[in-house]
Parts: sequence; structure tokens; C-alpha cells
Amino acid sequence: MGTTDYRTDPFFGLEDVWLPTAEGEITHLHDVGEGTPVVFLHGSGTGVSAAANWWLTLPAVQGDVRAIAPDIIGFGATVQAPDATYGIREWGAHTLRVLDALGIEKAWLVGNSLGGWIALQLAIEHPDRVLGVISMGTGGSAPTAAIKAHATPNTELAALRRSFEGFVTDPHLVTDAMVAARQVVAEYEVASGRLDHVIEARERDRAALPLDGDALARLELPVLLVHGLADHVIPPARTWELVNVIPTADAVLLQGCGHWSQIERADAFAQLVTDFIAGRWRSRDSRAANM
Repeated sequence: MGTTDYRTDPFFGLEDVWLPTAEGEITHLHDVGEGTPVVFLHGSGTGVSAAANWWLTLPAVQGDVRAIAPDIIGFGATVQAPDATYGIREWGAHTLRVLDALGIEKAWLVGNSLGGWIALQLAIEHPDRVLGVISMGTGGSAPTAAIKAHATPNTELAALRRSFEGFVTDPHLVTDAMVAARQVVAEYEVASGRLDHVIEARERDRAALPLDGDALARLELPVLLVHGLADHVIPPARTWELVNVIPTADAVLLQGCGHWSQIERADAFAQLVTDFIAGRWRSRDSRAANM
């Protein structure tokens, strides 16, 4: 980790791309498909990376969109500058650097947990760069016990497995291969001390930079909020709170699903993403209104 020698675990089935995004910063990402650019922003769980969040989603959507999934600075294999800092705005700024380096003016943002928080903050502050937002289990709400546990993780395989099983309703989805692949990242996070700084920044901004309701109420771009009804990491009340504030937002609640909608309901989630981005979601509404 921390160098361009890293290779994503074969379990995830994704090719590595290394993109210089600033002086001393080389972003590790996955870039598949063609068409409308969509940036997938991962969450902040133990051993997280773009691959760990999106390995099922990227192949499923690449026939419809260009799917770009970076390891946000402080996470995964991205090589960061010595003076790198973390936080919601810093992670958002890194996302914009990725777009700039790829020559992309505007993109859709799909965010999981922390990634959804980043995406909505970017939509507030840089609506000129955002086509729309799909956010699942949006972060930034009051911390639950599961979120607090991320600050002091046990990186042994059995402990990681127990932690990940709390993200889903079906523990069989947490395979030995998945846990082993995430353990590599988790051990680096802890040994390097990077995890402490990432969590500190996340919790600082939970208090200092919560999503502003008045700013969300002024959003004009399309927003889709997705939430598993059995999510104990970020309860579904978070989506209810946001959908009542954002005038352009729709919400989908998924039965039999915890915090990992993109894994536990992978097919449904990928279909939601492609339909919403293609406008098929809104066109169905238009047809119904004209009946």
C-alpha cells in the first residue's frame, strides 16, 4: 500500500489505474465502460477501498455509463502528498481533482455512506460540476455503535468477519476471500496510523460540517436516496430526514438489506443507478402524470 506497486486483490476482478492528480498525489482508481461519467465514492469502513465497495456494481453498469471509482485520499492504495489533509471538503476536492485529471467537466456522483455525504456536500458547493447524486445510507448523521467501533478495529480475520456481518442481513455474503482482501488494507491503515487521522477528520466534520438543511433545500439537481431497511450502521431515518428536505429527491427503501445495498441487493442497486441516470425513472413519472 502507499505505492504504485500495489495490485487490487483478484477477488474483486478489477484492473488498477494510476492517475496523477496533484503534486505528490497519484490516485488509485478503477475506470470501466463508456458514456455518461459516474464517479463512485466509497464509505469509510475498516479496510475499505473503491474495489471493496463497488466490485459488483462496476461490471453491472459499465454497459450503460463510464464508471470511475477512486480510492479517496486516506483510503485504499492512493498515494498521497506528504502534506495531505482529510475531511469532507478535502475528500470532495480530491474528487474534483480526479475529474480534472480525466478531463471531465461534470459527472454523476454515487456515494456509499461517507461517500454519499461527500457527494451531497459537493452538490451544495459545486453544483456546476455535478449532474446528479445517488446516495445510499448517507453518512454524517449521529454516530451509531457500529460507526464508533470503526475507530478501534481489530484486524484479525475473525474480528473483521464479525464486523462485516453487521453490514448485511445475510452473513453468507461475507466470504473468506472478501475478508482476506480487506484485511490487507485494514492492517496497513492501522500500522501506518492513517486510520486515526481519517476517523478524526470524519468525526470533526460530523460536528463542524453536517449537511446544511437550508442548502439542501436549494438543490436543483436530481437526487436519489437508497437505504436498506435493516441498516443498523446508519438507520433508514437518515434517508427520511433528507428526502423531506431535498425538493428534488426520491427515496428507495430496500427490504432484506443492511448497510451494503450495493452488495446485498446488487442487481437491484445497479438497475436503480442506470435507470435514474438514464432518466428512465423520471420518464416513468411523466407518463404516469399524463395518463
